[in-house]
Amino acid sequence: MIFTLPQLIRHDYNSFKTLTYLYSQTKELFFDDIEIDMQAIRWFDADMCAAFGAILYSLGKRLNEINLIHIPPSVAEILSKNGFMSHYGREKIPDRWETTITYQRFDVADDHYFANYIEDELIHRSEIPKMSPTLLKKFRESIFEIFSNAVSHSRSELGIFSCGQFFPRQNRLNFMVADLGVGIRQNIRNIVDLDLSPEEAIIWATEGNNTTRRRQDNLPGGLGLKILCDFIDLNRGSLQIVSDAGYWQRRNREVVTRPLTYPFPGTVVSVEINTADTFTYGFASELSAEDIF
Repeated sequence: MIFTLPQLIRHDYNSFKTLTYLYSQTKELFFDDIEIDMQAIRWFDADMCAAFGAILYSLGKRLNEINLIHIPPSVAEILSKNGFMSHYGREKIPDRWETTITYQRFDVADDHYFANYIEDELIHRSEIPKMSPTLLKKFRESIFEIFSNAVSHSRSELGIFSCGQFFPRQNRLNFMVADLGVGIRQNIRNIVDLDLSPEEAIIWATEGNNTTRRRQDNLPGGLGLKILCDFIDLNRGSLQIVSDAGYWQRRNREVVTRPLTYPFPGTVVSVEINTADTFTYGFASELSAEDIF
């Protein structure tokens, strides 16, 4: 089977439609040869490797042979710098400008490795806007909670995928985490017995007081996404979530939801940080009298 990718793969609604269509056309294949023709691609947002890689990994686990063919040199270069192409027959090449956040797959038990990964590859990047120590700790926890949610809620046996990219000319830093689990909608249905549409399920999950963690866990589920939403609002960045056949985006304090024609086989959380932001952030409770007068 040959599947041709379009000219643009960006972390946006249309490209998620492309990837979910790819999954819909290949999800029943076993012991097959699958060629992904990338000849037409003129731009590939490298953080999309997390969602793309998750889908390709699921195909490989069904003993399909995956080949990426006709890759334009500029695309091959960036996908080799972040380590994605090393999974498909090409060597990783040095990232001299240090703009990539390495493509990585984690097993569900790899929480310690993921914590080190986000610390080394994301939290301490110079492009991240300045935060107070308390807020930086909460920001770190909110990113880690994306991983924790993927472990505790998705019940994925195929792992969790992460990648990112800094685009200096566009003043944005993108970071994405994808899992191959049951998805937000099914998890809500299983745990709290609510039957929601895919878009409604994402809205429910992003409201601060809602959680699918059982009461005995005594953990503040949903807090991580709430802090990310608050930060993104102030930073003028964006947050996207794809799960099942639902797409959700928050930008400029506004939420847009749209249905996808085909479902994603899990959940994707994509954070876009505005690196042109020069403000220093902290919690209101941290303000001193000197800050006020």
